[in-house]
Amino acid sequence: MLTKKKQEYFKKLLDGRLDALLSEANKTVTGMTSRKENMPDPADRATLESDRNFTLRIRDRERKLIGKIKEALERIENKTYGMCEECGEQISEARLKARPVTTLCIDCKKRQEDDEKLKGL
Repeated sequence: MLTKKKQEYFKKLLDGRLDALLSEANKTVTGMTSRKENMPDPADRATLESDRNFTLRIRDRERKLIGKIKEALERIENKTYGMCEECGEQISEARLKARPVTTLCIDCKKRQEDDEKLKGL
């Protein structure tokens, strides 16, 4: 079980990442809705659309991360943060620092990845 001090550390870390992601999402929405590009050149339009699609793919990945961050914050509130959902053991602090939204200890994650490789996923 993580100490109260460690839980606070991870809560602040997750809150900071959540705020940064939400800020970036707002900037993207504002940027895409405020611009009124009239580009007669098809190559310029294609480049703009390609850039927008790339940005939207990034934001979609960030949207999924936001969900994981919110779930991790809920686990902190429920006092289950840092516990592996698979085996119930404590997730190492080093792993939590590297991937604060993780729900699996390193051994269970390796097993999951090996299973996925065998299934061809």
